[in-house]
Amino acid sequence: MKLDYLNQSISRLNSFKERREDLSSTFRISCLFFPMASTNLLVALALVSAIIVPALATEFMVGDDDGWRTNFDYQSWAASKEFHVGDKLIFMYSAGVHNVHRADSASFQNCTPSATSVALTTGNDVITLASEGKKWYICTKASHCASGNMKLAITVLPQMGSPAPAPAVSAATVHWASTYFAWITAAFGTIVMIIMA
Repeated sequence: MKLDYLNQSISRLNSFKERREDLSSTFRISCLFFPMASTNLLVALALVSAIIVPALATEFMVGDDDGWRTNFDYQSWAASKEFHVGDKLIFMYSAGVHNVHRADSASFQNCTPSATSVALTTGNDVITLASEGKKWYICTKASHCASGNMKLAITVLPQMGSPAPAPAVSAATVHWASTYFAWITAAFGTIVMIIMA
């Protein structure tokens, strides 16, 4: 009877020892892989951030559905927007009828381009806002700037990690589609990185 009791005790002790070794090896494996998983997750988040932030830049169609034309209040249009480095201004107009010149404060006030300014004339001119500060744009065809109010002054703020407020309803489709695509791409990339980890 003592022998049976002793054999049962040894059997329980061996069983306990095996379970402890299993738990110990599981713990060691967890310690090895969790830091790697968190590193992979960190790398995945960094990659997604690097892709998403530029993708979230807002594209502003100057004048919304009216485009770049005479007799439009561009100062009121710009007052309801927030422009950041990386955003884009899209000047839509009939080629040959108008143009776009980058200006400085004096040429903006006088409606005359500076000596170094080059006219943009495609009718679908895209200007990426590359730096902070005041920016001025004018049309130099006929008296479009002076009489037709074809002049735009904006202030560009530092780049943000989140999108600028949505433009007016009429131009929201362009902004919504690019933002939606960016978020879908980010979500898909994050899921793939987590699965691959």
